[in-house]
Amino acid sequence: MPKLAANLSMLFTEMDFLDRFKAAADTGFKGVEYLFPYDFNINDITKVLSDNDLKQVLFNLPAGDFAGGERGIACIPDREEEFRGGIEQAISYAQALKCSQLNCLAGKIPKNVSYERVEAIFIENIRYAAARLEKENISLVIEMINTIDIPGFFLNTTVQALQILKKINHSNVKLQFDIYHMQIMEGDVCRTIKNNLDTIQHIQLADNPGRHEPGTGELNYHFIFSWLDDTGYKGWVGCEHSPLSSTEAGMGWLKTYNQI
Repeated sequence: MPKLAANLSMLFTEMDFLDRFKAAADTGFKGVEYLFPYDFNINDITKVLSDNDLKQVLFNLPAGDFAGGERGIACIPDREEEFRGGIEQAISYAQALKCSQLNCLAGKIPKNVSYERVEAIFIENIRYAAARLEKENISLVIEMINTIDIPGFFLNTTVQALQILKKINHSNVKLQFDIYHMQIMEGDVCRTIKNNLDTIQHIQLADNPGRHEPGTGELNYHFIFSWLDDTGYKGWVGCEHSPLSSTEAGMGWLKTYNQI
């Protein structure tokens, strides 16, 4: 059975952020992930993790003006100093929260900037991040996101990401594979996961269309969960789905799929 982590940016949003940890634990989750911790005191998060016996599985590097529509700055010209400062901030949180992996959102391709320049900036930033995080025993993942939900996002497919990983050429950076995003962009998610198991370090899930919980769309999660077990995937699976109604009402899928 895959290890499931509740994504607290998507689940239990009916309550305050720090209260979501207990709700996740009460539901049966052993791990949590979310977009960003930076608006909260490190000690407050550490306490709710400890109080509820939860593992911090993943969060993102700072991603620019997220509220204003930015979705990462790793590929954007003239933001390198800001990017490197964000790495240091993320390290301080990761060490306190005992989180051993961080995700980097690449960002949107700026207007009037060539793909080649954007790719070169992204590669250099990720090389720097991978090396800096390795010194702290923290691994880095990069994520492919569909072009419908985030038009203009730089990293969109597994093939593109694998090509870029070869150019980065650093052992401390791998892929975060979001089943929802990749179902939209390329399909064939199970075979892709199996063929790239050595490169995929973290997986996220949601059904499609709608990004709701498993069982609400076209994906056969009975098969997918069995497939992950059969392939020997040992990492976490983040439940990054938007409940069709309330979080509580949408949690029946965990029992249906024998996950918790």
